Amino acid sequence: MTTPARPKQWYVEMPSNQEAPGTDSAPGHPVIPSRLRIAAKPVGVLLALALAVAGCGQTLDAGQDTPQGQLPVDERNPILLSNDGWSDNWSGEYAMLLANTGGPPLAGIVVGASNYWTDLDANVTGWKNLVAAARSSGLKHIPDVTISANSPLTAPADGRIESTVLNGSAGASLILDVSRKLSLPGRPVVVLACTQLTDLADAYLIDPTVVERVVVVALLGTYSAPKGFMTGPNGDLDPWADWIVAQRFQYVQVSALYDQSADVTADDSSSLPRNMFGDWMAAKQPNLSTRTNAADQLAVLAAAQPDFPVKVERSSCDTSAGFNSPPGQGPPLVPDANGNAWLVTEITPRLAQSILWQMLLDPHTFGSDRPPSR
Repeated sequence: MTTPARPKQWYVEMPSNQEAPGTDSAPGHPVIPSRLRIAAKPVGVLLALALAVAGCGQTLDAGQDTPQGQLPVDERNPILLSNDGWSDNWSGEYAMLLANTGGPPLAGIVVGASNYWTDLDANVTGWKNLVAAARSSGLKHIPDVTISANSPLTAPADGRIESTVLNGSAGASLILDVSRKLSLPGRPVVVLACTQLTDLADAYLIDPTVVERVVVVALLGTYSAPKGFMTGPNGDLDPWADWIVAQRFQYVQVSALYDQSADVTADDSSSLPRNMFGDWMAAKQPNLSTRTNAADQLAVLAAAQPDFPVKVERSSCDTSAGFNSPPGQGPPLVPDANGNAWLVTEITPRLAQSILWQMLLDPHTFGSDRPPSR
């Protein structure tokens, strides 16, 4: 079966003074950094490596271990995805495809409810259906969904983080378990936060040493130079969790805008893989949010693709005004060359679409030698 014609905009034009990343030689392939086409490492391999390093008392070579972009993580860090709704963006699909094409291994999926997506059962059912579609289509190393009842945390009367009453949620437990197993020296686990930060804050309250093993990359808040704000999207869901995470973790906030409607259009449906994963995406496409701040896959791509973030401001949180000032959001992020936060303010939107279709149309993604096209 021949591969159908593909939409025009699946190419990323490189500036004339910039060398294009490695590309496929065949016509019709988008420009995409070659490092995403190496063999993906199963989570089990990473776990074995972690145990070997720990057992031998070795450390990773500093030159080889340096992150490749502007952020403290890259495609070599295992990821754990935390989300609520399943239908409004492609975060899960990107994460699963990347895990099968040389991107970050997907070590866990945590699903909860929030004020945006209040029906926990519906959220879980949707994510389980995505997992089933991925596995049945040949995608490997797709973890089970962990259900987390993660009610927003309450700021204690004395204002001290350590006085917070914790939830002890399943999501927090998974973060701790995965980070203990897979974190390596200089290679922490990345928690992709595409919902409220409750489970992360909860994990810290259970075991404060988690900050040594986890970097948070969150699709959250807004940016108005020179400050970032921990408000909607997602920052308004649990302000006290924001307060904890922004102060205690290495924290990356992605506050760039992005129109995800071009990633997969209605006209593209016939070009999707002919398998359950392609059918899932075709059925989901009409339900995608049209809001430019709803594309949770921005967090996935920022962590997985060093070329995706264009402008990053090193920052730290400003707690001088105290908690809940202004109400309903976490502390603002202000420029700080030595801060514990990175604020992504600009990204390369067309690279997202290019990466997505490269993965979808590569037959090796789904464990086949033939393109899974319609």
